[in-house]
Amino acid sequence: MTRGIYITANDKVIEQAIALLKSIRFYDQQTPVVLIPYDDQYQMIADFLNKNYGVTLYPDLAFIERLSQKLQSIFGSNFFARPNQFRKQACWFGEFDEFLYIDTDIVVFKRIIDDLDFFTDYDFICYDYQHKAGIKNVFSPKILEDNVFTKQELNDMFNGGFWAAKKGLISEQKIYQIFAECAAHIDYFDFTYKTSDQPIINYMILKTIKRRLNLAHQPEKYPGNWAGSRHFQQQNNYLIDPNSNQPLHYLHWAGIKIQPGCPYWDIWKYYRYLGETSPSDAELSPKPEPSQFSLLQRAKQFFKK
Repeated sequence: MTRGIYITANDKVIEQAIALLKSIRFYDQQTPVVLIPYDDQYQMIADFLNKNYGVTLYPDLAFIERLSQKLQSIFGSNFFARPNQFRKQACWFGEFDEFLYIDTDIVVFKRIIDDLDFFTDYDFICYDYQHKAGIKNVFSPKILEDNVFTKQELNDMFNGGFWAAKKGLISEQKIYQIFAECAAHIDYFDFTYKTSDQPIINYMILKTIKRRLNLAHQPEKYPGNWAGSRHFQQQNNYLIDPNSNQPLHYLHWAGIKIQPGCPYWDIWKYYRYLGETSPSDAELSPKPEPSQFSLLQRAKQFFKK
């Protein structure tokens, strides 16, 4: 039985990927990590993560492309804001018998693969408080009106950036079938905030996998993990949730731009520059876009030459 971690990334998110991998390797040197390219611009990040953190490339890139194109075509090529998010569905067919998928806008605070130990009794694991905000960003009220899921089942909703499952639980044909089902019932989903894969993967898991576990539902209160929660307290290089008096397993900047001034910036910066000389926040701050006036002035100077 093999365990491992999948990530999706391209060259544009190399800084986030470095912070994630440094945090993973800080607590765990052994667990294999596999990169699923987000698009065709992945050569630089694949080479860097392989040389520095032992990350390997998903071996069947042709399969990822076929799977992604087929899933997009079911809804129409222009339906989703970020259709390449569906490439993560390749996790079901990779090399690991048990796998954890992690978005790159996350850092971890423990040997995170140990969260898979619950697979003794479950087939799918997630860990977040998505359900606390209701069904928005995932489903529309019609999902309840048509009795597709019960309120109890909707408590198992999860954020698509962190989840774990077992290889082979869902076939390629089953994924296509579920997507076709969803395409026939667009009114069941909430795509208001340009979410792409999260509504569909939630539907797929709730429909097909019965032995589910959200660690947030455990009897002993588990800490939160969203960077939008401002009550976490920093202790050295990790965070404590005072509501549970426990250290966080991970922190997820879902929907938050990671830059100086963002929530828990010091934590992200710590892991990103671990073992390196850390630049100042001023150096890392995004440069303002030039105004239309300044662009016009530059153009005038150019044509004077």
